[in-house]
Amino acid sequence: MTRNLLPVAALLLGTLFLFLGNGLHSLLLPMRGTTEGYSATLLGLLGTSWASGFVLGCLTAPAIVRRAGHIRAFSIFAAILAIVALMTGIHVDPIWWVGLRAFTGFCTAGTSMIIESWLNERATNESRGAIFSLYIAITLFGVVAGQMIVPFGDTNTAVLFMVCGIVYCVAMLPTLMSTAVSPQPLKQVRLDLAGLYRNSPVSFLGILMVGIANGAYGTLAAVFGRQAGLPDADVALMVSTVIFLGAIMQFPAGRLSDRMDRRYVLAGISAVAALAGVLIFLFEPAGKVSLLIMVGLYGAMSNALYPIAVSHANDFAAPEDFVKVSGGLLLLYGIGTIIGPTVGGPVMTMMGPYALFMITACAHIVVFVYAIFRSRRRAAVPVSERDPFPATMSNGPLMATPESLQMSPRAAQTTVADPSPEKIEEENATVEPGGRDDIPRNPQGQ
Repeated sequence: MTRNLLPVAALLLGTLFLFLGNGLHSLLLPMRGTTEGYSATLLGLLGTSWASGFVLGCLTAPAIVRRAGHIRAFSIFAAILAIVALMTGIHVDPIWWVGLRAFTGFCTAGTSMIIESWLNERATNESRGAIFSLYIAITLFGVVAGQMIVPFGDTNTAVLFMVCGIVYCVAMLPTLMSTAVSPQPLKQVRLDLAGLYRNSPVSFLGILMVGIANGAYGTLAAVFGRQAGLPDADVALMVSTVIFLGAIMQFPAGRLSDRMDRRYVLAGISAVAALAGVLIFLFEPAGKVSLLIMVGLYGAMSNALYPIAVSHANDFAAPEDFVKVSGGLLLLYGIGTIIGPTVGGPVMTMMGPYALFMITACAHIVVFVYAIFRSRRRAAVPVSERDPFPATMSNGPLMATPESLQMSPRAAQTTVADPSPEKIEEENATVEPGGRDDIPRNPQGQ
């Protein structure tokens, strides 16, 4: 294991500092904005701008990387992140911040795609799972550690913005000093909305709704915490707790979805997330403990939905379409995160901070209702025909890119498979009765 990690040690160290900067900057902006008296509508546009830049980066950053090379492109993106962090601290203005936030999203997509493609090329089939798990752990730790820096500084000054800029600069050093060879050029994933819907209507609508809910909460959680009366330390604790509980919940929820119709699991988890959101909205818990418990329950449920929806879509997809389908859903999730803050900000401005959870509850109710409806219209893939949950899991809600899908064991299997027409014809001819092709479906996914 150690031998496999040594070639990517410098890259993983840079990844840690990169996501530490992301966690710090993403929490610092709404907290400082709340202090300055900016409305939830304006602060919601920060999330809309970031998500727009991130989606654009997933679609166009590969061209920049092909032109400049991985190492130079990574340094370019990280340098822009540092510049933006410093500029947001120098000039405190909401319109200025919204414009700069798009550059942050774009550069985050670019750096993440470089890291993920680099790790994928260095990984072997034996070490792929371990390296991918370590990468996810580093991103989680980096984001949470960055958020927990906030209570140790003063959000009313430019100091934390300067710290963020320094962290981004440090993220460049390991890769610049490394002698590792750059990987192959990045691949681009096309967004085929019609094809995604035909493959799995539940996953299509579910991913969009989850993106709306998670985008609204992810952008406006700090605003909610401040307006609900929490001090900075408790706001950081609330945001970090949701990330940890969501990561932990993915595994039991995923295992359950391996044993039954994934749509029932989606419906059940969505119902609990919606219930938690409704209770927070109606009762407006003011106590720190009760509020953290309720928000923690919401976060554990809401962050477990994305990977199960992706797994359900891939149950119906051909093996060679795994990356295409999962990558398309990831970009669809990005579209949802653009919509969520755009809607959530004005609603919070009109109805107060607790209305944030009314928005998330509405999105989760849609997932619940549609998953139950679709379960009556289309048979589930037999358990024996599915890939197990970890093989299709992705950290989409944690700023994953289509490149991260290349590290999936399922993607690796399809890469080494013989794609020749003769091989495909031979495999199709040997499908036994009762297999996946016998599942009732029609061209419209009905």
